[in-house]
Formats: sequence, C-alpha cells, structure tokens
Amino acid sequence: MQKPSILPPHLTVAPFTFDSARASGVTTGRLRRKDVVHVGRGLYRPLDWSFELEAAARALSAASPGAWISHVTAARLSCQLLPPWLADSTELHLSKPRSLPSVRRKGVFGHTLLARDDEIESVDGIRISTRSRTWLDLARTLPLRDLVCMGDQLVRIPREDFEGRTQPYDTVDGLRSLVGRHPNLQGIVRAREALDLMRVGSDSGPESLLRLAMADAGLPEPDLQLPLRVGDDLSPTADLGYRHRRIAIQYDGGHHLLDAQVLRDRRRDKAFKSAGWTVLVFDKSDLADDFEQALGRIKRGLRTGWIDHPLASGFANIE
Repeated sequence: MQKPSILPPHLTVAPFTFDSARASGVTTGRLRRKDVVHVGRGLYRPLDWSFELEAAARALSAASPGAWISHVTAARLSCQLLPPWLADSTELHLSKPRSLPSVRRKGVFGHTLLARDDEIESVDGIRISTRSRTWLDLARTLPLRDLVCMGDQLVRIPREDFEGRTQPYDTVDGLRSLVGRHPNLQGIVRAREALDLMRVGSDSGPESLLRLAMADAGLPEPDLQLPLRVGDDLSPTADLGYRHRRIAIQYDGGHHLLDAQVLRDRRRDKAFKSAGWTVLVFDKSDLADDFEQALGRIKRGLRTGWIDHPLASGFANIE
C-alpha cells in the first residue's frame, strides 16, 4: 500500500485540481504540507514544479468549469504566429461567459466574453478558443501588421506533405463572418482593417511583412505563390512576384540554410533566370531593416527593362 505521505506520481510533475487529488486518495491534510503549493481556488502544484505552459493551462482549464483558455495562451498552445515580444509569453489567459463570475485568480488574466459554441473547442482535454476566435481576441493587443500576419497563417493553403492537412484553418469570408458576430468587441475595428489587408498565399510571417511593406511603399500588389509555369504542379514557384514583369521575389527563412534546401533553392532560382526572369532573394537581414533596402531593389527591378513597356506608365511614380 502506498504511504499516505507520498503523492501519487502524476501529481508530482504538474499542477492539479483538488478534485483530481481527492480522486487519487490524497487527503485535504496532505495538501497542506510544504511540498504542495495552493495556487488558488481548487488548484495546486508541486513545490518544485518548473513552469510549463501546457501543464498550467490544462490544470487551470480543469479547475474552471465553463471557462476556456484564450488570448495569448491559446495562441501559444495552438502554435499560432505571434510577434517576437509575445512568442515566449508565459501569461495565462482565461475567459468566461457573462453568466459566470469574473475570473479572480492570482497570476491569471481574466476576461468576460460573449462566445458561441463553435468558437471554443476541446484539444487534448483543454477547453480553448479556436484559432480564429483567438485571432479575433488578439485584435485588441496586436499591432495591425502582426494581426495581418497571424490572419494570413489562418487562411493560407497548407502543404499536405508537411502538415498533414489539406484545408486552411479558416477563410477570409469565414473570419469576416466571425467579426460580424461581435461588432462591440474591443479591437473589432483593427480586425476589420486586418481583414482588408489579408491575402491567401503568404506562407510565412516575413512574406506577409514584405507584402505589407511593398503596399506601404506604393508598389503594385504582387501575386503570391507565383508558379513559373502555369498549370504545372511541379513548377517552381516564387513567394511573391509580377508575372508580366518577369520578377520573382523569394524570402528565404532559416530552414533555407539547410544543405538540401539550398540546392532546391538554387534549382528554383536557376529555372526562373533561365526563363528570363529577374530573381530577387531576401532574408532575415532584410527583415531586420523593415525591408528598406529590399524595397529599393524591387523598385529598380520594376524600372529596369520596362521603361518602354506599355505598362511602364503605371510605374511613373516609383522612385
């Protein structure tokens, strides 16, 4: 028989609820010992536990019937794209409907919200806002361009070989419908602005940021995921570009430094160049200066060789 002074193993590695402790045979008196910390109403943790977001969120969800994990916490658990200053956040956000008392837990950011059933889901036992609802909730917090980046990742077409899914998490129309349900939500104006700037085809945050920088600079809107050969599923593609100008723009992120990817990138760029395209490749150094130099190269590329083209008049104001 297990000694009553020893906690069951599963209660020594993560936060736990009062109900789960009692179900495991742990007495109320045992929970008052120094190796157990009373976090808040119905919630405990081992004294030597090292914080881990998922474990904390799981216990908080279990101890809060009717509530759900939301905002930055939900975004992190769902691996959604966040700006660097939030990417490692350990904040715990919990939302409740108006029919329940407000959240009053030490160390927990509480929210009272109106949410429909299809805006909340259960993932691995954690009640959590959907990715789309999380995007909407963060409209109050995120700057516009970061909200656009996050939204672009929701509507992008996934690559089945790498992600194991064929459908996007949502569509622009779906997000627009979601926004329409909550006209009084804080941040709703920014969410509407973000929707107008979102596009299907930005496969990464830097690609979205580059596209937004191009728009701010007054450049023509580029095509996204532009294939060299239309209708050919095996054709190399450009992240962004202008077909009628034969300009292919690539953003090479960190994974492009791998040897195998470097070879694929070289073949990709060679194919475009052999077909007479100008290939512009940017990386994290360009991202670091907000694409200032990159914009200059794109503008020069649009001017070079097209001064006598019938479309050239449309670029008369490109400096």
